[in-house]
Amino acid sequence: MKYFTDFKSYNEYLGLNEPLNNDIDVGFYDPPNMLSKSEPISVDFYRISIKINLVNKMTPNREPVIAVFFNSPNLIVPAAWDVEPTYKGMYLQLSKKFIEENRYLFKTYLDYGQHEALFLTDEEVEEISAVFKLMMKYYESEKRNFNVLLSYVNVVVSLVEAFYKRQFSTDPKQYNHIVTDFQQSIIDYYKQPVSQLPNVQYFADKLGLTANYLGDIVKHFTQKSALENIHDYIIKRAKELLLENQKLNTTEVAYELGFEYPNYFSKFFKKQVGLSPKEYRQQLN
Repeated sequence: MKYFTDFKSYNEYLGLNEPLNNDIDVGFYDPPNMLSKSEPISVDFYRISIKINLVNKMTPNREPVIAVFFNSPNLIVPAAWDVEPTYKGMYLQLSKKFIEENRYLFKTYLDYGQHEALFLTDEEVEEISAVFKLMMKYYESEKRNFNVLLSYVNVVVSLVEAFYKRQFSTDPKQYNHIVTDFQQSIIDYYKQPVSQLPNVQYFADKLGLTANYLGDIVKHFTQKSALENIHDYIIKRAKELLLENQKLNTTEVAYELGFEYPNYFSKFFKKQVGLSPKEYRQQLN
């Protein structure tokens, strides 16, 4: 496997132009002069890559696709990278430093490359291509205005977010099982004795997904974040314990649910329900 830590070495490997900056690199693909087949690779930066009419020789039907692909640190691109040198496209490369300094701009789908590409409509291609042309204008100018460039990067990111929401809605059956499996995993978690509260990362690992991807799918289809879904079930289970097992005091209920500190459970319950556990139980009685 080849591992690349910077834009320059990666661009040389692919046959792309030399980057003009170490933290951001924008460009258009030139397939006839580029590498079309590669062994597995991994990069230590982020890439947003738009490819139009891409044909992968390794796929059975070899149908051309129009899609956005993502690379992120530690993501290994499989060996099945063998494409026809006839596609068009553009790319945006961002260093980890750039992401950290502008974290507010970047949504969670930068690690979606592990799960699915974003397939674009013709109209979406026109939109995102127009923004890329403007980005290139400011990237290649001698007096680079990085504030303007950053604004266009933000526009690309916002467009991709909107396009993903469209993709989620286009074929909900493809994603329903993720939501169902997530919700069932929460139920299963509390079918056994627990010693701590579960978090989103725990269930993402359980389902073989990244936490960001799981969270975005769950939020799209339930209108609540993954953490809110977890909290909803914890409250549901807390109410059941307070109602069905009157012998358990508040402290014991807290420990049953995985709270390390009973007073935190009381504050959490009151914030969610509007009553303390004790007040809730008294009201029921």
